[in-house]
Amino acid sequence: MSELRFTVEHEWLRLEADGSVTVGITPFAQNALGDVVFVQLPELARHARDAEVSVLESVKAASSINMPLDGEIVEVNAALDAAPELVNQDPLAQGWFFRFIPDDLEQVRALLDQPAYDNLIAAQG
Repeated sequence: MSELRFTVEHEWLRLEADGSVTVGITPFAQNALGDVVFVQLPELARHARDAEVSVLESVKAASSINMPLDGEIVEVNAALDAAPELVNQDPLAQGWFFRFIPDDLEQVRALLDQPAYDNLIAAQG
């Protein structure tokens, strides 16, 4: 599964070849937030689904990034410490936040696919 999956909170997830899952925010979310000026990255540890693991500060507001599924965070994008603007410039690639090993890969596959996410965005206007 190389295609992206999405949460209703506008996070994207990509299953990597090693079984980890990379997490970031969608362009829709980035646009709503405005220019991101600070990212508090999560701790490398186990986290429960919906636990707050990261905080973004933008010119408009602060926003939380919650753990999309149960699992263990194994890597963070340390480049965001020095360059949080990567979230603005490339939210689907260089602006990723963390990678985690999910407890259940099937839960990743059960998230929104691109057409379902597009419908969500359309419904939110």
